[in-house]
Amino acid sequence: MKNIALILMSLLMVCCTKDDEVKAQTMTQKMYITIDGQTQAVTLVDNQATKTLVEKLQQAPVTVTLNSSGGFEIWGALGFSLPTSNEQINAQPGDVILYNGSNICIFYGTNSWSYTRLGKIDGLSESELRTFLKAGESNITVTLSLSNTTGISNVRSNAESGAYYSLNGQRVDKPNKGLFIKNGKKIVL
Repeated sequence: MKNIALILMSLLMVCCTKDDEVKAQTMTQKMYITIDGQTQAVTLVDNQATKTLVEKLQQAPVTVTLNSSGGFEIWGALGFSLPTSNEQINAQPGDVILYNGSNICIFYGTNSWSYTRLGKIDGLSESELRTFLKAGESNITVTLSLSNTTGISNVRSNAESGAYYSLNGQRVDKPNKGLFIKNGKKIVL
């Protein structure tokens, strides 16, 4: 009876361990690629290169300059190295690849080579990828980040001209002494 119980417990532990391993391999992390104010999500694969990249991006976004090459990719130096686990890959449109440990390649066409896979851009057709990635162009500024937020490029006020506002944005009808905002400028009374 004890032997049967031990066998069942061992089988249960092996089954749970295998399930946990499969879950760990399929965990997804998103990275975002921004080009000319347009942002696309990338689902990262689970490997040491992406873990190291995520650690780097947790500190700050990374901006790189990429160039078109070969009619199938934009690529360029990351400015730092990542661990490699190269394998022969038939890269497809949307694939984000690490080449030689320190170069990032983003594909809008296909190519076969020994690369480390980083991830894949979500949901764009080959035509949409070519437009987003500026296929055929040079000096493409690309920002990699873990956040899908964009910067504020323009702020307009609906405040009345000539009105005074406190520093916390509340309108002040009869300002006394102090620091106020009037017509977008600081005013000391």
